[in-house]
Amino acid sequence: MLKTVEMIIDFRRTPPALPPLSIMDSTVAAVETFKLLGSIISRDLKWDTHTAKKAQQRLYFLRQLRKFNLPQELLKQFYSAVIESVLCTSITVWFGSVTKSDTRRLQRSVRTAERIIGVPLPTLRELYTSRVRKRAQKITLDPSHPCYPLFELLPSGRRYRATNTRIARHKNSFFPRAIYLMNS
Repeated sequence: MLKTVEMIIDFRRTPPALPPLSIMDSTVAAVETFKLLGSIISRDLKWDTHTAKKAQQRLYFLRQLRKFNLPQELLKQFYSAVIESVLCTSITVWFGSVTKSDTRRLQRSVRTAERIIGVPLPTLRELYTSRVRKRAQKITLDPSHPCYPLFELLPSGRRYRATNTRIARHKNSFFPRAIYLMNS
């Protein structure tokens, strides 16, 4: 079984028909969705929120720990390690294009955990913002990073050059969002 698959991402109204891809006389299978590092990506770049189901399943363990009267600090650490880590898997990639209903569904897991633990927890938007800011700062400090040139300082040296775009898909993607956060 070959691990290589082909997924064509094309947003044109009438994409051209392409011949099948072959590698060493073996045709590569074309797929509609693909699982990459635990995240499911589809041809239209809609991100499957399978993480909501995983987070809901793990809330059971948080409830069980609460029944054993664990201190809030330990419950919060468990939440961060086991539930928040699932919710934040690739959040810098998918959060900008997730629908409001999917965001509400994911945020419901956070609110449920808040009720179980009894302390306020960061929202998904706050988690997304902090992760984007951290990743952007790492990129700006590493000149060998392939995306380093995208973070170009203006002549004043205090703000980064913003990318101009009218397409919502691009406006909500990582780089415009990261530059906006780095400038604010």
